[in-house]
Amino acid sequence: MILQYVGITLGVIALYLLSCIRILFEYERGVVFRLGRVLPEPKGPGIMMIFWPIDRMVRVSLRVIVQDVPTQDVITRDNVSVQVNAVVYYRVVDPMRAILEVEDYNFATSQLSQTTLRSIVGQVELDALLSERDKINRRLQEVIDQQTDPWGIKVGLVEVKHVDLPEHMKRAMAKQAESERERRAKVIHAEGEYQAAARLRDAALTIEKHPMAMQMRFLQTLVEVGSENNTTVVFPVPLDLVMPFLNPAPSSGDDAEASPGEG
Repeated sequence: MILQYVGITLGVIALYLLSCIRILFEYERGVVFRLGRVLPEPKGPGIMMIFWPIDRMVRVSLRVIVQDVPTQDVITRDNVSVQVNAVVYYRVVDPMRAILEVEDYNFATSQLSQTTLRSIVGQVELDALLSERDKINRRLQEVIDQQTDPWGIKVGLVEVKHVDLPEHMKRAMAKQAESERERRAKVIHAEGEYQAAARLRDAALTIEKHPMAMQMRFLQTLVEVGSENNTTVVFPVPLDLVMPFLNPAPSSGDDAEASPGEG
């Protein structure tokens, strides 16, 4: 009987010791409370003994946690209502503070991310929100990381994923973009006309010094027109070509009649 009791007792002790074995993975740490008081250092990774019910261990993961920030209705600085959502990347760097300083660090980080997103986006204008996304992301990361530092949380990255605009604002922005394109087209066309006029002016100055260049240009144009299959060609004739026929030179008889008069 004594041996049976001893055997049962040893069996119970063995089962108890086996139940006290805990294994922590490489990315985990264990915060141990002994009789309600936390031990100075977190345990792990590897095998350890947790003597229940004296000890109680809370597992903490050190891996990066990706948390989606739900869509928030925000009014920007220029009074435009938008819907914005984001994603936060953070991890636990101090397991002791993450357990002792806050009840649920995941929930607390989520709520802080939502309020910070509404606050930061509400301080910028719509154009800055759409064009300066990197600056807003850095600002969000700095503010959230500063607030979560006492909890042993390190926020590595915050990204604004999507900005949903009202339909009337989308139409207004489309009209603005279309007007901007038309303005650029008109400016480019006017610049082209100005450059063409400048080149024509230079060509006119060159031709003015060499009158025969105009006739050569007319003949070249006639050759280009005649190379096509045209039945009728309307071509301006320069006055320099017909002036000798309009003002004929005086004949020899006229010279003879003019001679006695002179005498």
